[in-house]
Amino acid sequence: MATENMLAFRFDCGAGWLNLLATKGRTFSANPVERLATPDRLAEWLEICELSPVRPPDHDDLQSAWRLRETLRVLALATIAEEPPPASAVEGLIALTEQDDPIRLVVDGRLRRERPPTAEHALVRIARQAVDQLTSADRLALKSCPEPDCRGVFVDPPGRRRWCPSPACASRGRVRALRARRGSVNGGRDEADVGG
Repeated sequence: MATENMLAFRFDCGAGWLNLLATKGRTFSANPVERLATPDRLAEWLEICELSPVRPPDHDDLQSAWRLRETLRVLALATIAEEPPPASAVEGLIALTEQDDPIRLVVDGRLRRERPPTAEHALVRIARQAVDQLTSADRLALKSCPEPDCRGVFVDPPGRRRWCPSPACASRGRVRALRARRGSVNGGRDEADVGG
């Protein structure tokens, strides 16, 4: 059986800003997995997202990326739960998205946007993408993984997906559901036999 590389970046959540949320795995567990542990890893992630800044990210940029990620996570989970978002998260997002980052297009074999000058500018673009999705009807396609240690956010337009795209969450959820079904059929004996 192949094992999931816990430090591998994930680009299967349905939007760039949601992929930023996935740079921290098992967020709500005792041992979360930090996939953006260094400025070099942030640079690698931004390059894959075609947001590689002219000036390479530094430690301050990494801290900004972490802050944005957690701000967006709070806002996304509040949106999915149809709860009012925390004012501090909204204020932080407004402050970031109000930064100047004019759109300059380049034609280089295809239509492209000019590279962001800094990682902060790249983060502004990610934040604006999140704002567009969180404030439009597109928010209705957002879903959160039911695994309590994950709660990863992803796009599920047909509304049929139960877990986030991580194979580990689906596997754990299915095993738990199977144990619960067996336990209810057998009066809980299987759960004790398996070792819970």
